[in-house]
Amino acid sequence: MKRILIAEDEPGMASFIDKGLGSRGYATKVCVDGGSAVAIASDNDFDLLILDLGLPDIDGLSVLREIRRRGERLPVIILTARDDTGDKVEGLDAGASDYITKPFKLDELLARVRVQLRDERGGEPTVFEVGGITLDVRTRKAMAAGEVADLTAREFTMLETFMRHPGQVLSREQLLAHVWGYDYDPGSNVVDVYVGYLRRKLGEDAIETVRGMGYRMRE
Repeated sequence: MKRILIAEDEPGMASFIDKGLGSRGYATKVCVDGGSAVAIASDNDFDLLILDLGLPDIDGLSVLREIRRRGERLPVIILTARDDTGDKVEGLDAGASDYITKPFKLDELLARVRVQLRDERGGEPTVFEVGGITLDVRTRKAMAAGEVADLTAREFTMLETFMRHPGQVLSREQLLAHVWGYDYDPGSNVVDVYVGYLRRKLGEDAIETVRGMGYRMRE
């Protein structure tokens, strides 16, 4: 699952973007000031940054320059209410990948997000097969033992995360970040509960517990 950081201080706009991306299966985190964006924007934690230029404390252009100065390469889409060519050029020169002017429609933002997250090698696979389980992320259909598994949206996202990392041990914290978008307490047992749900629907041996470390999908 792709992870997107949203740096936007206007509550209505932040909620609009957050819910819109979340409904399309992206994991999101919202921060409301430039200092927070500088502190947490990294290639290791996020695949894309959506950055408002009019942030409090540290403006968006300064945030962009700082994360580029320290070597972060994640794509950045800048949001601006300013319909001024100079501001857009300045943002692109500072290292932005794209920009979008407010107000905008969700479909336009989603299209720009897809372009920035597109795999340069020719597109991501849409069908995964691991240990006799097949997952089609385009049709959102999962099959186990030749039968369709009826999964909730959260179960589907967790299974997708496992199948994109076959044989790899994923910690509870990693699964929380990928599936719930950083919204849950790391001490929560929600990961264990959902692993149990998947085992009942896919087979008890589909997901292995690695004591003290987390879980992994059996290849």
